[in-house]
Amino acid sequence: MSAKTRIVVLHMREVIYTVIFALLAVLLILLLVFMFRSGKKGGGAQETMKYASGVYTSSIVLNNQAMDLKVVVDENRINAISLDNLDETAAAMYPLMQPALDNISQQVYEKQSVENITYDEANQYTSVVLLNAIKDALSRAEAQNEQP
Repeated sequence: MSAKTRIVVLHMREVIYTVIFALLAVLLILLLVFMFRSGKKGGGAQETMKYASGVYTSSIVLNNQAMDLKVVVDENRINAISLDNLDETAAAMYPLMQPALDNISQQVYEKQSVENITYDEANQYTSVVLLNAIKDALSRAEAQNEQP
């Protein structure tokens, strides 16, 4: 039996430090991989500067009554939607205009999009007119952003 037996003595403190530093090195490598990976997948951050910041209007003409729908946007956020030039006679003739706009604008603020907006059947046509005006104003904001 000429096998040479070697006895290695390890101090527990050294083993613990080695394990801790190895775990920190693995975490650092994972952090760097996630930070600097080149491919972006669908669940990533939103694209930057979707809109050109500003106030965009879209005109609505109902029975020779003109009113403007105003949309205020930042670079990537819809901030406000309101009706301008809505006088008392137009408000009396179209009483569902303001409640329908409040409903639609609340959904647009939450979703930050005009897709999948729901509305009541009672004010379906008013909502469609308002939604088309909002889409028109947002398309102008997107077009302004694409220009050099």
